[in-house]
Amino acid sequence: MHARRTARRKAERTAPTEPTEPTAPTEPTAPAQTASTEPTEPTAATPTAGRRTARRAAGTAAALAAAAAGLALLPAPAASAAPAVESRALAIAESKRGDPYRYGAAGPSAFDCSGLVSYSYHRAGHSLPRTAAGQYRATHHISGSHREVGDLVFFHSGGSVYHVGIYVGGGRILHAPYPGRRVGTERLWTSAVWYGRIY
Repeated sequence: MHARRTARRKAERTAPTEPTEPTAPTEPTAPAQTASTEPTEPTAATPTAGRRTARRAAGTAAALAAAAAGLALLPAPAASAAPAVESRALAIAESKRGDPYRYGAAGPSAFDCSGLVSYSYHRAGHSLPRTAAGQYRATHHISGSHREVGDLVFFHSGGSVYHVGIYVGGGRILHAPYPGRRVGTERLWTSAVWYGRIY
């Protein structure tokens, strides 16, 4: 029995060992993929919001167009030129103080009423008709409450203009009165007057 055990041990020692199977290579671990953030799609505007935005844009554009059109239609102001012409005409008429009245005369050394006005305004750079009635038709008519220095004062009777002077303020006019008188200032003696302005 002991001999069999010894023989078995020897046989086990001398028996070739079976080659061990190579360890299968470990598959590389796939790198963790970083989740890419996909761009979010813009939230679609609701139809109601879109219509409101369109209406606001259209309203703004219309307002701007109307404002531009309104500005384009405004006439160029002539207010700055009017006082200059009237002031020059009044200064010229003032320089004729003391010159005699003569019917039908329009300067340079004698005048009737409309002759003094037409002469003064012509020298100031603005032409007016020769007669008082024609001068009234050529002016912009204003009320007495809006009269200013340099405006023309027209005396009338029965709807007809018969005399004209230049307003100098304080209820007074500069004019060529009538035969035997000279160019000078005088207080208004009647309320039957109309006012005219060149501009």
